[in-house]
Amino acid sequence: MKPSLQTRLGQQLTLTPQLRQAIRLLQLSGMELEAELALAVETNPLLEHAEELERVGSEPGDPLANAEDDRSDSDPTDRQGDADLTEDFAWERTGSGGSGDSDYNAAESISSPETLHDYLLWQLHLSHLSERDRRIGSLIIEAISEDGYLGATIEEIRESLLPETSAEPAEILTVLSTVQRFDPLGVGARSPSECLSVQLSALDPTTPGLALAITLAGEHLEALARLGPDRLARELTVTLDEMNEAVSLLRSLDPRPGLRFDAAEPEFIRPDCVAWRDQGVWRVRMAAGSQPRLGINDHYRSLIARLDQDNAAYLRGQLQEAKWLLRSLETRADTLLRVARAIVRHQSAFLEHGPEAMRPLTLREVAEELGLHESTVSRASTRKYLRTPRGTFEFRHFFSSGVATGEGGANSATAIQAMIRRLIEAEDPRRPLSDARLTEQLKRDGVPVARRTVAKYREAMNIPASNERQRLG
Repeated sequence: MKPSLQTRLGQQLTLTPQLRQAIRLLQLSGMELEAELALAVETNPLLEHAEELERVGSEPGDPLANAEDDRSDSDPTDRQGDADLTEDFAWERTGSGGSGDSDYNAAESISSPETLHDYLLWQLHLSHLSERDRRIGSLIIEAISEDGYLGATIEEIRESLLPETSAEPAEILTVLSTVQRFDPLGVGARSPSECLSVQLSALDPTTPGLALAITLAGEHLEALARLGPDRLARELTVTLDEMNEAVSLLRSLDPRPGLRFDAAEPEFIRPDCVAWRDQGVWRVRMAAGSQPRLGINDHYRSLIARLDQDNAAYLRGQLQEAKWLLRSLETRADTLLRVARAIVRHQSAFLEHGPEAMRPLTLREVAEELGLHESTVSRASTRKYLRTPRGTFEFRHFFSSGVATGEGGANSATAIQAMIRRLIEAEDPRRPLSDARLTEQLKRDGVPVARRTVAKYREAMNIPASNERQRLG
């Protein structure tokens, strides 16, 4: 008997094309989403912008084909399920309503391009790693190249940690494994094989072709490129269908996960959600114009029954893709709205009193509260913006790790930075406060932080050291 690989199909939920599409749309910014949908409308005759549909009469059953749908904080109704969506992407339709908030001014603000390192450090800061492991993680992230691969050996990272931190290679590898599972998956890999293997390890075990894809990624990538699927299938004694299924799965992965952060141009900020206070209660809705309005073209749908088999099959395929896209848009909007509402619930004190009232909040807290995966909350928080009476902020702005206070509570890093800024602004310019004196003052205020933490926060706010401020004063 010869050893062979087998794949089995089950009836459990898996990473379907619709779910992949929902995940991809969720990580797009508002401007990127517009470009994506413009291309979809151009290439799919079944899709139309709402303005086109309104001239010929829209289809009652199509989501997003109705009049402007401002999603309010009213109770969700008409919950629907879908066999192709996991709980992470369950969606619900909310009633229309909201405030009289004016439309967004496109020139409201411009965001600076975000680098891959910024994004990874943000996730590291919110992780549950120890301070020692975060220090190791910071050096690992510094060594990651623009395309997402680790540009230093484990030994080089170990030497860079000295003399402050002495770490064994096994410790560094453990932290590296954690970083590789940040978003985007596979970042920090040391080879294409490792990059693809990390991404495959995150998939549902019942995903068709997964077992063979893992073997190909780990052991046969070069052979696959050299021999091709047909010859390699014969060498591995697997069927061509099994090989094609595994290769298709590999092609759906991203071999250079860092490249999508190569942003050369700044982009205009368009708020995705709006928060306002109504009779003492904070409410949240989707921002006007943030949810593109698309629908199904009735004319082309009606042609399906009258065309020959080949043309009808083509239109049926386009109709299915159009329906998937509309459902994925609903999924994206409802996920953003749920995350925005959770943020406002947790950070209402910040909205009312300012930065010093920002409370610690992690991705895990929101994920557990909403029944989502941390990576889903991370995607929904990156390059998504909430417009508030205090200004427009990226969702990520509201997430911050905490420092325990003397009263048993906790202050967020954002709140501590605001306290440091307040103390510096009130200092005598002839005798500016050193980091040590700032640390003492914070401790008297019930916020026990280390001096190096104060220095790190001060530098993050681009505030010079005390001796430089004295010269400036």
